[in-house]
Amino acid sequence: MINLKDVCKHYRTEDIETTALNNVTLEIRSGEFVAVMGPSGCGKSTLLNVVGMIDNINQGRYFFDGEEITHYPETSLVELRKQNLGFIFQSFNLIDDLSVYENVELPLLYQNIPKANRQDRVMEVLELVGMTARKQHRPEQLSGGQQQRVAIARAVVGKPKIILADEPTGNLDSKNGDDVIKMLALLNEQGTTILMVTHSQAYAEMGNRVINLLDGAVVNGAAHAN
Repeated sequence: MINLKDVCKHYRTEDIETTALNNVTLEIRSGEFVAVMGPSGCGKSTLLNVVGMIDNINQGRYFFDGEEITHYPETSLVELRKQNLGFIFQSFNLIDDLSVYENVELPLLYQNIPKANRQDRVMEVLELVGMTARKQHRPEQLSGGQQQRVAIARAVVGKPKIILADEPTGNLDSKNGDDVIKMLALLNEQGTTILMVTHSQAYAEMGNRVINLLDGAVVNGAAHAN
């Protein structure tokens, strides 16, 4: 599904150039649950941004579903993101002025899904994450764990091929963190590919494989028994 070949990503200021990814080559196969680990500043979030078609690369090649998208224009990348990718962030990134239902519905509006179909799908994923009773609440009325459940519902409502999760348990206590990881594992069992950045070895081992980064380079991508 995802294939990066010799990918480099640099960030430049007037005085300095920082290499965030250094000749990264990796493959993420359809149906995998892959965790990305490494010290702060090693390039984990940059890798997620590159895979998520948010950051362009400076060198190398990016293949998505067998098609090279390295030099796609932004308009084409936007369409690919809308149709194929779901994002979960550490800080939830819910819209304060919208209800739980409206936050989850938003990706379907971008996809121009008919209203009746939107309603069915939103209620389906709210039930999946146990938030049906809170559908009219605003984010400020929810706990951190509940907000992350809503964020997961929003990420999966469009039935993406891959979910990109950047420290999805980082702002949660251990119980809510465990619940979030179990939800991601369930989604993976149902066929969704997961790429997750985490600092937790225990959570990383819930997946099929761990990719370790150091100074922007992959130092290993070992599989392990579940």
